Amino acid sequence: MSSTPQVRLQLPSNPLFLSGAREMVYQFASRCGFSDESCGQLALAVDEALCNVIRHGYGKAPDKPIWLSMTFVGGVATPETQDNNPTEALRIVIEDEAKQVDPTTIKSRDLDEIRPGGLGVHIITEVMDEVRWEKRTDGPIGMRLTMMKKRVPAGKAGEGEKCADGAAEGSSCGTEGSKGQGAA
Repeated sequence: MSSTPQVRLQLPSNPLFLSGAREMVYQFASRCGFSDESCGQLALAVDEALCNVIRHGYGKAPDKPIWLSMTFVGGVATPETQDNNPTEALRIVIEDEAKQVDPTTIKSRDLDEIRPGGLGVHIITEVMDEVRWEKRTDGPIGMRLTMMKKRVPAGKAGEGEKCADGAAEGSSCGTEGSKGQGAA
């Protein structure tokens, strides 16, 4: 009997903790058999999502809770299974206690509009295979973002992988940039 690899982290809404979250996502995905490129995409999507919670959900308040959980679904990645199970994926859930908003209003800005910032939602939807925002129902406040990325078997890179052009340039969040391992 094998266990499902999973991790859950609670962090404050302080941009100083983003690099640790990115590194954790990158390393967890790597250990689950994702390519370096996919690990970087996953870390970038999480970074953008956390930045959105910090900036828009909490109004840059540095002491509010954010929960990040990651679960490898569809099987356990081992050297024996990495090449023959294309349905394996990483599910990432980010939850907060910020004011609830209508999930249908969460949209990327027009890409033709030239200005800094505002591309987080676009990046997230480009690099992930599934993305769903919803109001949390386990309390009076808060939002939940669920993201899924399929693991592409070795030797099949490019099949099903998504990549956001220019996404590795860094984050749009506050005081700490996103450059470094896991964000590029």
